[in-house]
Amino acid sequence: MTRSILAAALLAGTALPAMAEINIYSYRQPELIQPLLDGFTDKTGIETNVAYIDKGLTERLTAEGARSPADIILTVDIARLSEAKEAGVTQAVSSDILDENIPAALRDPEGHWFGVTYRARIVYASKDRVAEGEITTYEDLADPKWKGRICTRSGTHDYTLGLVAAMIAHDGIEATEEWARGLKANLAREPEGNDRAQVKAIWAGECDISLGNTYYMGAMLADPEQTEWANSVRIEFPTFEDGGGTHVNVSGVAMTNSAPNREEALSFMEYLASPEAQQIYAEVVNEYPAGPDTQASELVQSWGEITPDETNLQSIAEYRAEALKLMDRVDFDG
Repeated sequence: MTRSILAAALLAGTALPAMAEINIYSYRQPELIQPLLDGFTDKTGIETNVAYIDKGLTERLTAEGARSPADIILTVDIARLSEAKEAGVTQAVSSDILDENIPAALRDPEGHWFGVTYRARIVYASKDRVAEGEITTYEDLADPKWKGRICTRSGTHDYTLGLVAAMIAHDGIEATEEWARGLKANLAREPEGNDRAQVKAIWAGECDISLGNTYYMGAMLADPEQTEWANSVRIEFPTFEDGGGTHVNVSGVAMTNSAPNREEALSFMEYLASPEAQQIYAEVVNEYPAGPDTQASELVQSWGEITPDETNLQSIAEYRAEALKLMDRVDFDG
């Protein structure tokens, strides 16, 4: 509030004007989203208050109910966004700006969540031991030529289940189960660790290829202790054999069901869909902007061309429960 407004209010004996604001529950660390928040406030004058919640976001909103102060949730992975929708803690939003700027595959058909940026589930391949173009599809990973050469994280992790659910959407349950058994047979070791640990294993010669998210390349290159791991691999963008593209997942936004500042919250969501905001966010987190008219950062572009799969993520999310059952049946982690 400016000094002149404050003085006028005091002289007139009137109440001070309320500052427009929104309250955000964020899975992403505050420092990662701060440039985005600053840009929004500069553009609209609306202040932002952020609570960092890395676990139990949906459970917290459920417990708070109608008393929740949260207007917005910012989180990653379709599993978390879909969970929030199913729990009834989000509300549908109608906005021409959001519909025009966010591709249909990256938003909820009913308007409960919208992808802001996306990451791809790709193959990290050894530069020394795997020829370029040797892997073209996800189905290739079950080929016996890769026996003893693949590393990956747990088969029950959200990232893995997202890919398996996408495989079911494209190839059906029976074919996906056969694929999962083939992939398991090709593992160099039992699934363990995170995506970066798989790249480290390639660098150490324990395996030749691994599954991982694209943004980890940016994270490893920024870490002096992990730069050598990153430089030992390149990114390959496999697609689905039926003509689908590379499997992607999102960092997304949703409005809470109890949002006390609905108009301001909608302004924030629409700001996130703008090329300006998407460029800021995508560069900070090393992801791809959801909007097709916004370019990725030079670093992300250097990893190669991507053709994102156009299967709607909400329809893929509906297969996640079946994907978990499937991975249990094949005893993928055993």
